[in-house]
Amino acid sequence: MVTLCCAPDWMKGGKSGADNTDWSRSALETAPDPDHYKDFAALAVTVAKRYPDVRHFIVWNEFKGFWNDSRARWDYEGYTELYNLVYKALKKVDEKNMVGGPYLVMDSVDPRQQENASTAVKGPWGAMDQRVLDAFDYWNRNKAGADFVVVDGSSYTKDDDLLPNEFAATDKLTAVGEWVRARTRGLPLWWAEYYVEPADGNDDRTGWSETRRVAVQATGMIAMARGGASSGFYWNPEEERGSDCAGCLWTPTSGGDGGTKLPMYDLVSRFGKEFPPGTTYETVPVAKDDVPNVRVLADDKAVLVVNTLDRAISAKVDGKRFELPAYGVKWLRR
Repeated sequence: MVTLCCAPDWMKGGKSGADNTDWSRSALETAPDPDHYKDFAALAVTVAKRYPDVRHFIVWNEFKGFWNDSRARWDYEGYTELYNLVYKALKKVDEKNMVGGPYLVMDSVDPRQQENASTAVKGPWGAMDQRVLDAFDYWNRNKAGADFVVVDGSSYTKDDDLLPNEFAATDKLTAVGEWVRARTRGLPLWWAEYYVEPADGNDDRTGWSETRRVAVQATGMIAMARGGASSGFYWNPEEERGSDCAGCLWTPTSGGDGGTKLPMYDLVSRFGKEFPPGTTYETVPVAKDDVPNVRVLADDKAVLVVNTLDRAISAKVDGKRFELPAYGVKWLRR
């Protein structure tokens, strides 16, 4: 899969040539000028021809550079124009190329906020930013086509609030998925990025124990699956040395003893194995007393159970009684 972002400087008012490239974040996140949309589509064609084994292409990233300051909303007309040019160009290269967008960040606000808050997509976790929904709807109505749809987002609000708590906040991922799927006529839904733990000022996520982190991550993946997602990309953090790496899948690979799997690896890899795209999910019985305390996802062969409490519990799920430690994650066979 290739994410087609971002544009060379000469497409946005700068000079051509690698020596003249402005590598600052603000420059990289600047969208191409409308006069160069066709040039960007031509660049996408070059990429597709150079890597013919790649079949999936995401057009742009998080609407970066597509904010309309004068209207205080997303420039969804500009993005959609760029998207359509790229879509058509890639299909001319090979009709089998799979193209998707719009890769919007599905921001939400505090449930008490009224300004820019959606009145339709909301819950205890907050309310969707209506400007994001408007941008998605415009793209969806005016796109030249799509083979899959892409979103990005977090379970917490724009103010980094996990409402009403870190586990229940993941219900947002389900609500967003259901809203998107209802509008896209069965297109596969990809979460190109998803986050369930707010970052600190250095963009680090180290405030939780790894046991708690894995439990919330499992709950987030369950929520995405319930919302109809077919794919979710886990952005793996990395440290240069040591085994103390919050949320990492494996230890640093710079040394001979590196690459040892960490707890998050077991969860992410097994989730993908047990619940691949196209899985038909089933409802399993959960003891009444356990319903508020566990999150469950099941198909005809496996059941994933998460203890959302910071204490051990005895739970009964799918007719089986078992013990779960604080923030425990357990797989059952059926």
